[in-house]
Amino acid sequence: MIDTAEARKTRGAFFTPEPIADYLAAWAVDGDPQARVLDPTCGEAVFLLSAGRYLREAGCPPEELDDRLFGVDLHPSSLDAAIGLLEKENLDAHLIASDFFELSSPGHLDSQLPLMDAVIGNPPFVRYQQHSGESRKLSAAAALAQGVRLSGLASSWAASVVHACSFLKPEGRLAMVLPAELLTVNYAEPIRRWLLRRFANVHLVLFEDLQFEGALEKVVLVVAEGEGPSPGAFSLHYLRDAEQLSSLGPFDGISVPTKDEGKWTDLLLSSRHRNLFRAVEAEHFAELATYGRPELGTVTGANDFFAISDATREKFGLDEKQLVKISPPGTRHLRGVSFKEADWKALRKAGERVWLLRPSSDDQSDALARYVAVGEERDVHTAYKCRIRDPWWRPPTVAPPDLFFTYMSHRYPRLVANSAGATFLNSMHGIRLKEGFRRLPRAALPLLALNSVTMIGAEVNGRSYGGGILKMEPREAARLPVPAPGHLLKAWERIKPEAAKLDTRLRGGIWTNVVKRVDEVLLREVMGLDSADADALADGAASLRARRIGQGST
Repeated sequence: MIDTAEARKTRGAFFTPEPIADYLAAWAVDGDPQARVLDPTCGEAVFLLSAGRYLREAGCPPEELDDRLFGVDLHPSSLDAAIGLLEKENLDAHLIASDFFELSSPGHLDSQLPLMDAVIGNPPFVRYQQHSGESRKLSAAAALAQGVRLSGLASSWAASVVHACSFLKPEGRLAMVLPAELLTVNYAEPIRRWLLRRFANVHLVLFEDLQFEGALEKVVLVVAEGEGPSPGAFSLHYLRDAEQLSSLGPFDGISVPTKDEGKWTDLLLSSRHRNLFRAVEAEHFAELATYGRPELGTVTGANDFFAISDATREKFGLDEKQLVKISPPGTRHLRGVSFKEADWKALRKAGERVWLLRPSSDDQSDALARYVAVGEERDVHTAYKCRIRDPWWRPPTVAPPDLFFTYMSHRYPRLVANSAGATFLNSMHGIRLKEGFRRLPRAALPLLALNSVTMIGAEVNGRSYGGGILKMEPREAARLPVPAPGHLLKAWERIKPEAAKLDTRLRGGIWTNVVKRVDEVLLREVMGLDSADADALADGAASLRARRIGQGST
């Protein structure tokens, strides 16, 4: 079968640029002519070629390379290409055609490979939707054998790097290309903890630019050595692109203490931006949970049926007493700092679904019967959430919150005052403010949360998804840094006269000007930051957002 570019992309095989392969191979061989090096997903042998050259330079005889270089790949066509490329340079390697997860690690009776001095490579990046079936079972079992329990959301690379290190000597070296989501996603937390536990020294290399043609995912180089645990810190290196690797010494870089748990998205910031963010956050900001508790919206089981427009209400003759006023599904309509009664009425007039079906449980009206019959014709009543309640056509409802929280965002999450007194569905979160925080925070937080520190906090605490979407679950939203109460009051006194004008700009999509003005009032005038620090925080927020979205601009 012909191995096309599309087929390689489907299985997550993006071939590594030579400067990256050379840098990692030099680390793996480390000048040792006797070093044994394994690439567990070798593809067309770009890493084995580089490692072979370094072994030869170190003095390894050509006839011994077959016992020094080892490669595994599931696809025979890739191995055929690897053999041809190695022969062209008078190199050799021991290649095995197999699913890597089917290979037993050294120490087992059926093991086909010896213990290695180094593991090198670029494991396939296959997301959990495609990484399924028997392959997922094998990979999960291989990781668990090393004490790493992965969630069902883990992409293929996570188990690959763990299983690969089971072939490594205790003092051995790891040199791999991994997705930058190693630092940013929840499912990678077991991998982050494992790296610090397994190795004495861990180094990360981050790039500003994309390094793989045809791939949208940014990468991090992980180079590690020695028998762990580590002292709880990474050595961190920032480069523009792979061409700068040749000037990078393996022990250069910034020592960065790590967290015991949680994502390490803030490692994507430069040391200046990261240290400044942490200092300002600690001194001047509080968690959103200080003001109120984030909560989930109503889960109906079938929003298309239960969320209805005025036209549908009139068509079936439903009375407003059988309905509850809601903010329509989704958050595109939440453009300003508040959702007002006038906004709700405008959406109602525009035909949006502004009502939630919520009759009394003993309602026997003809109008309801007609609408329920339509739902049963569509099998709405068989959906799980409908099936487990009685009657199925009466969904639960949540009391109107003080604030809405747009937890799925492209640019940034936002707080929106619920001035309309509407309830909400599970397409957003709600914030119910604590006693004593009902008045000022409801008016002030939506505008003053549009600052660079809060935006960095959203990137650090949130989850990045395909297409550049940032998602924050209630627990993550609760940790969002927002201005501390004293600063909130002082900043609101200064900016309140401009609030209506800024709201108009926000509704018109001119959000960058709004953030700039809020930063000026909150960070500089109230918190006392100088212009250089305020600008640095704005740059940090922009860089994280651009990295997530996958573009070079904000």
